[in-house]
Amino acid sequence: MTDQIAVQDLTLEEAAEELARLAEVIAGHDRAYHTEDAPKISDAEYDALRQRNREIEARFPELVRGDSPEARVGAPPSETFAKVRHAVPMLSLGNAFSDEDVTEFAARVRRFLSLKEDEALAITAEPKIDGLSLSLRYEGGRLVQAATRGDGAEGENVTANARTVDDIPTSLKGDPPEVFEVRGEVYMTHADFAALNEAQAEKGAKVFANPRNAAAGSLRQLDSSITRERPLRFFAYAWGEVSDLPAATQTEAVGLLASYGFETNPLMQVFDTTEGLLAHYHAIEERRATLGYDIDGVVYKVDRLDWQARLGFRSREPRWAIAHKFSAEKAVTRLNAIEIQVGRTGKLTPVARLEPVTVGGVVVSNATLHNADYIAGIGNDGQPIREGRDLRRGDWVTVQRAGDVIPQIVDVDISRRDNPEPYQFPEKCPECGSHAVREAGEADTRCTGGLICPAQAVERLRHFVSRLAFDIEGLGEKQVRAFWDLGWVREPADIFTLEARFGPDGTGLQKLSKLEGWGEKSATNLFRAIDERREIALERLIFALGIRHVGETTAKLLARGYGSWAAFAAAMERAGEEGEAREHLLNIDGVGKVLADALAEFFAEPHNRDLVARLLEHVTPLEAERPAAAADSPVAGKTVVFTGTLERMSRAEAKARAESLGAKVSGSVSAKTDIVVAGPGAGSKLTKAEQLGIQVMDEESWLNLIEEK
Repeated sequence: MTDQIAVQDLTLEEAAEELARLAEVIAGHDRAYHTEDAPKISDAEYDALRQRNREIEARFPELVRGDSPEARVGAPPSETFAKVRHAVPMLSLGNAFSDEDVTEFAARVRRFLSLKEDEALAITAEPKIDGLSLSLRYEGGRLVQAATRGDGAEGENVTANARTVDDIPTSLKGDPPEVFEVRGEVYMTHADFAALNEAQAEKGAKVFANPRNAAAGSLRQLDSSITRERPLRFFAYAWGEVSDLPAATQTEAVGLLASYGFETNPLMQVFDTTEGLLAHYHAIEERRATLGYDIDGVVYKVDRLDWQARLGFRSREPRWAIAHKFSAEKAVTRLNAIEIQVGRTGKLTPVARLEPVTVGGVVVSNATLHNADYIAGIGNDGQPIREGRDLRRGDWVTVQRAGDVIPQIVDVDISRRDNPEPYQFPEKCPECGSHAVREAGEADTRCTGGLICPAQAVERLRHFVSRLAFDIEGLGEKQVRAFWDLGWVREPADIFTLEARFGPDGTGLQKLSKLEGWGEKSATNLFRAIDERREIALERLIFALGIRHVGETTAKLLARGYGSWAAFAAAMERAGEEGEAREHLLNIDGVGKVLADALAEFFAEPHNRDLVARLLEHVTPLEAERPAAAADSPVAGKTVVFTGTLERMSRAEAKARAESLGAKVSGSVSAKTDIVVAGPGAGSKLTKAEQLGIQVMDEESWLNLIEEK
């Protein structure tokens, strides 16, 4: 879980973890509401979960999961469309997952037809388009009906929408049969999909996980004018009911489709051997990333139509066709570039810019490269990864979605490499030119520029105004960047002087109100939202400073542990040295050496202290509220340590209950500890408590003390 970090502040890994959590939580609430008729949360809370999921997917479209709550985007309830009964069922295909499966398919066909060993068996091979199946009925050469596959026997009538697709002719060329049902796939190209998602994100609408979802959602719109605006394409490859088909083979029939005005796939070929089929399959697999549209395999069909008729069907699939599927989790594509992103803590993160390719149902165009070692072929443990092969611009790489979520490069084909130059990790920050250093024992490289680095400064400002920090309405990522570029806001204090500089009594209201997306009303609303944050909760202020390793939960712990800004700041300035201040900090449950060092380092920097001092000229941090139940609690103000196994409640529940009664829960025992609650298996903490003469009680005694039997 990511402690509800603001969406704009999530790293790639944090976003993936949060999407996994949201998928599970929302699915559980869906079951409770729709299946069990026993909702566990309010509609508003549910809507907030869905909104957070949408926002994360909009920022990280490459992380959209197969079980995403938004996976059914654009697909209205089936009752909204009239039903169409297919004259000839639209059946699915059997699957082959290996070369051996394809060999067995050909052998099976030969056995069924009793073909001699030397008798040729022609089989076509064509890309399996990953789109939405559609059946188009023409009578007298004119389109009269379009229907989705549905359950194979019955689909949805989407005729009005199909008429808006440029690749679907409303009138056929030449001399087609009187009745002709053409079947094929509605799809969207990668370029059109990217443009659509960008437009959707800009207007705050839903983004699509992949081109197939986008095509399906677009074709099944209730308003055909929306479908008309979407860049849909159509490949024809088969037929249903036909009054007369003047063709003897699959190849000839597909040629007829092209002559009638349909787009057919140029990669379709016919072969007499399984070796030819498999070679074509692997050739298409290698070209997959460069086709410009999604495919998820290759379809093989017996070419002779009379043999197709003899072979017939088995259950719900034809004996004369099979789909040879690609791996759903891996794909080969080209590494176009390696770019460096600088985060708010100064970390230089290399990102692979890939030729877009669909992996596990999601279009992947970026992948994290973690650090310099990862690019060089070295893992976190210092051992080789990818057998020690490095990554270079222009390489052909294998991409995998780890756990079907985070895209990563798992291999590189150096036999196809044409770049002799290894990648050189930058020694200077690409944003500010400051030295980029990698400290001994560290895997990451960091910019030393601090707040003079635009990337760090802008990211810190975005974090400062994020929802869990100051949460200033109207001042989001786009506005922060614009104000930074104009030189209007360079540090948090500048936000609180905006009205003095640009308000009615300042000199720049006209300048601000004329900025794109702004007017006098929106500027006034922003000033009001800023004023509402001139008093701020202590934990929000601590979180807003963007101190490394300090998340929402940690900020709350620190606020509760010190009570006021003055006490917190004074303690942090002394926390770098051994002594009472550092011991007190480490005794807060959840605070370890790494976090303590990060806090001490932040407050040891004069420019950080000066920045906070300037902010506090305009902002008043409120004292942390004591829990309401703490007033008459027997443990209010006491420091409690839990150790061993608790049998009546979880450790988290015990901690939360103690804190609600005004106690401070610590992770270690010291002279300042008041109570140690010891369960079975208690070890060194219990021993130390006994040595120091600290009150020790079992879980039952603790519950008696707080009157929680």
